Amino acid sequence: MVENPAPLWWYIAVSIAGGVASLTGIGILYLISTGVGVWGENKAANWAWDITNFVFWIGIGHAGTMIAAILYLTRQKWASGINRAAEAMTIFAVMCAGVFPAVHVGRVWFAWYMAPIPNGNAIWPNFRSPLLWDVFAVNTYLGVSIMFWYVGLIPDAAAMRDRVKNKVLKYFYAVICLGWRGSARQWANYEFCYLMLAGIATLLVITTCTVVSSDFSTSVIPGWHGTIFIPYFGVGAIYGGFCMLIILLVPIRQLYKLQDLVTLRHIDMCCRFTLLMGLFVSYIYGMEFFIAYYGGNPNERFTFYDRVYGPYWITWVVMMFCNCVIPQLFWSKKVRRNPWLAFFIVLFPSVGMWLERYIIIVSSVHRDFLPSSWGMFYPTWIDIMTFTGTFGIFFLMYLIFIRFLPVIAIAEVRSVLPEANPHPPPQAAVERNGAAHD
Repeated sequence: MVENPAPLWWYIAVSIAGGVASLTGIGILYLISTGVGVWGENKAANWAWDITNFVFWIGIGHAGTMIAAILYLTRQKWASGINRAAEAMTIFAVMCAGVFPAVHVGRVWFAWYMAPIPNGNAIWPNFRSPLLWDVFAVNTYLGVSIMFWYVGLIPDAAAMRDRVKNKVLKYFYAVICLGWRGSARQWANYEFCYLMLAGIATLLVITTCTVVSSDFSTSVIPGWHGTIFIPYFGVGAIYGGFCMLIILLVPIRQLYKLQDLVTLRHIDMCCRFTLLMGLFVSYIYGMEFFIAYYGGNPNERFTFYDRVYGPYWITWVVMMFCNCVIPQLFWSKKVRRNPWLAFFIVLFPSVGMWLERYIIIVSSVHRDFLPSSWGMFYPTWIDIMTFTGTFGIFFLMYLIFIRFLPVIAIAEVRSVLPEANPHPPPQAAVERNGAAHD
């Protein structure tokens, strides 16, 4: 894929993604020059699309590294065909998520106040602010995710260094492979480093997910302050991540003829995880209503009643249909092993996971304790442009990634091939050697 000339469809896709990505730039420039009043927030719904989009993208970012790291730690050999795509998905999704905390503070030129500045400058960052928790958690997670992705890329970059003919690309790969020669010592250090980063990344996924969920659960707003939010956000992140992974892999598999590397079993396993997370999410939705009823808090009960029967009832119905009903199709093996059908099905949970965050945030705040303070949120064209453009940013970065770096972990795939096993079973040895085995 990297050695061959870029196909025509790649240039068309990059042009479209770049055009869509420019919408975010236009929206942010207009926001900075005019003020956050250009968004649809109001006195009632003072949190809306900005945090909804942040949590949506950070959820996808959680899933990528969790998929790659946990499957590596549990030595799942089938994951070798999808882990590089999952790791890259994490980095690009976290970058898209970082757009919103940076601009929703209003005065973006003061955003550097959130950095750990020495107190001698008399800035005094408020470490009790959930916004500051997000800054530390997301930046730490992004840094470890980049290291985890980059370390796994080193042997493949060395392979590209030795193969490509273009001198500029050869120099590029020679720099990023850090002098890799494939010696036994280098492989031993590589395996140890990758294992440690996988363990750290797994812990950081849990930590970051806990921090993002604590943004809500530590508040006193009905509908937010629930201890179920920590597993809720973790399950939702994995759910959305597997859906996005299928969305990315199926077209690449077809366009680049990767059917022997991203097999039907890979699609099948991703669909199984999607089904499992869909069942978990359905259980959590039910538990939310049970906790609201059993807790005896009238404000909490009203919030969940309003989600079903209030003005945003249609979003709740669509969310339940997308997240709980549609994934049940994956009980069928024929559906799971049909890549394009699976691609179409996971589009619904992807929309449903965004609606889930929207319902949690907007429907919990748009009707306050006083009916005179009630209001509705309606997104403006700046809201829509800024969010739509992040999809362009995500897919643009992914298209550049698959063009210049191996989307399949070459070294890992080679290590799980049958001929890589020094102690194969007797029948495999007969087939491989083409001779009788005594």
